[in-house]
Amino acid sequence: MGMSQEVPSPPTDSLGTPGKASVSLADEGSNNDGDAPDLVRLLEGLLFVADEPVTVSRLAQTLEVTTAQVEAALSTLQDTCVGRGVRLQRSGARVQLVSAPEVASYIERFLGLELHSRLSPAALESLAIVAYQQPVTRAGVEAVRGVNSDSVLRTLVSKGLIEELGRMDTVGRPILYGTTFDFLQFFGFESLEDLPPLDLGGGG
Repeated sequence: MGMSQEVPSPPTDSLGTPGKASVSLADEGSNNDGDAPDLVRLLEGLLFVADEPVTVSRLAQTLEVTTAQVEAALSTLQDTCVGRGVRLQRSGARVQLVSAPEVASYIERFLGLELHSRLSPAALESLAIVAYQQPVTRAGVEAVRGVNSDSVLRTLVSKGLIEELGRMDTVGRPILYGTTFDFLQFFGFESLEDLPPLDLGGGG
């Protein structure tokens, strides 16, 4: 059931004039700017307790507001996270709150976790191909690398860095791979837009 918050009516004035009627969150888009931070705080709270990435449409449905209002509030939340220990991470229509990469080593130490295992050159190469060409099939990765990549792709899947996005509608229905939220977290990206530009120049 959607969450709706009502603001109690203020007491009547000296003339007995009743206060303004209670306001639903769904009306925030038509109120003045003073109401905007309330939606931002609600989104931050929901994302804080969510145990997985959440879609914008689900957030809008829960808070009984429009997706446009959620998008605007998410933009504000993203700005407020700059320079803090958390950041807003996004992949398509899904968002989540994660720890900033600058504090990753301290969190691992605090929780007694092992440091991130390093990826082999083959894994990094394959991961880069998936990141820049997703959705891509194993054959597509192998066409770039020139070698069998079945094992390395399984390794990347087991590490949670890539996942199956679907299957290509062709003979054999090969798996289409794409990167995950863990990939963004591993490299400290907020979204795929943070990927470095791909230099296709021949050099020299």
